[in-house]
Amino acid sequence: MQLEAMEHYGLTKSFSHADFFETENQRRIFSQLKKMIPEGQLIALSGVVGSGKTTTLSRLQEQLVKEKKVIVAKSLSVEKNKANLSTLITALFYDVSNDKNYRVPKQGEKRERELRDLIQDAKKPVVLFVDEAHDLHHRTLTGLKRLMEVIRDGGGKLSIILAGHPKLRNDLKGPTMEEVGYRTTLISLDSLQGSLREYVLWLLDNCSSDKVKPTDILEEQAIDYLAERLTTPLQIEQHLTMALMEGFTTGTKPITVEILEATLSKRIDDIEPRLIRHGYSDKVLVEQFNYKLAEVRRFFKGELDANRAKDITQDLREAGLPI
Repeated sequence: MQLEAMEHYGLTKSFSHADFFETENQRRIFSQLKKMIPEGQLIALSGVVGSGKTTTLSRLQEQLVKEKKVIVAKSLSVEKNKANLSTLITALFYDVSNDKNYRVPKQGEKRERELRDLIQDAKKPVVLFVDEAHDLHHRTLTGLKRLMEVIRDGGGKLSIILAGHPKLRNDLKGPTMEEVGYRTTLISLDSLQGSLREYVLWLLDNCSSDKVKPTDILEEQAIDYLAERLTTPLQIEQHLTMALMEGFTTGTKPITVEILEATLSKRIDDIEPRLIRHGYSDKVLVEQFNYKLAEVRRFFKGELDANRAKDITQDLREAGLPI
């Protein structure tokens, strides 16, 4: 957002730099996770794109590091879609040993034995955070589960927290993932539903000066409109920013419903963006359901034969997709 627009509306920082908004449900999730992590558990946290997964993970990691009851490990690789078991085991070696120059054994058997002994010597439970876990191959998920068993057999405790789109949750519930899915605790992070109006008010208050009220920036009806039409914090931040830029250009203050309607994407609730928010792009659908790419794209556009569209809709619903 342009500095002039921020000053016009009394904002002191951008929405992306807002503090952490915590609901009662999130506090319960944090409390639950803090009890589970020291016991050596496999946990999957799922949430749609923009629901705050990465922010929540960072907050939890900060608290765990501060409390010093467990060793926190995470992969810093930016190529999340290429992460595999070897990448994640390397991250464990670095963070448990606290030595970024640690020479990780290349041979599998020696590597696992050395990691088992390293965690045992640390005398603390270890938790590995894996973000974008919906991109992990099924073999990697199975390998992580077996790695936990190796560590447990050696007297250590390793918890693994997988975070990803709802696709991760659906995959773990599938018949081909029973070995891992039945041993995984599933937790949803879509916890702002019902609290979006409070989030809008908090966001405006948190990012503005003390003299500015939320209703000085948005009309009451505009606040209600945002909370009703949008579903995630990221959506609210993005569309509110666009509305403020439009309002600044037209000299509108506070922002009205009309401004929001003019800037809000008309396709925000279409099938394609809705599925993408859950982790299902056209390429994922082609791979998972053996569809043809061309027919998926026609399905998104509403141009597919009615009978075939009905079949695809039924397939997606049976797989737990929001359609």
